[in-house]
Amino acid sequence: MRSTTTARRVLPALLAAALLAGGVLAGQTATAGPAAAGGITCDIGKLKADARKERDRAAKLERLGATTEARKALSRAAALEKRAKQCADADDDSRPPFGR
Repeated sequence: MRSTTTARRVLPALLAAALLAGGVLAGQTATAGPAAAGGITCDIGKLKADARKERDRAAKLERLGATTEARKALSRAAALEKRAKQCADADDDSRPPFGR
């Protein structure tokens, strides 16, 4: 009698866990499709242009005496340049799919 009670509790729990795991895996494959396809994920030229605009804005703010805002603009520009470098490095390091 004890084994049937345990089976009634364990089997639905295992089934629920399997269904949840299947849903998570199916969701991951659906969202990973575009990124894994090798498409362009960021525009390096736009990132560099935005960084240049932020640096120009920081210089203007510095001339006007707004040093705190200028530092923030410089940090945003540095973050944009870092992201552009990461994108460029990722493009350089990526390999074509096997068989091409």
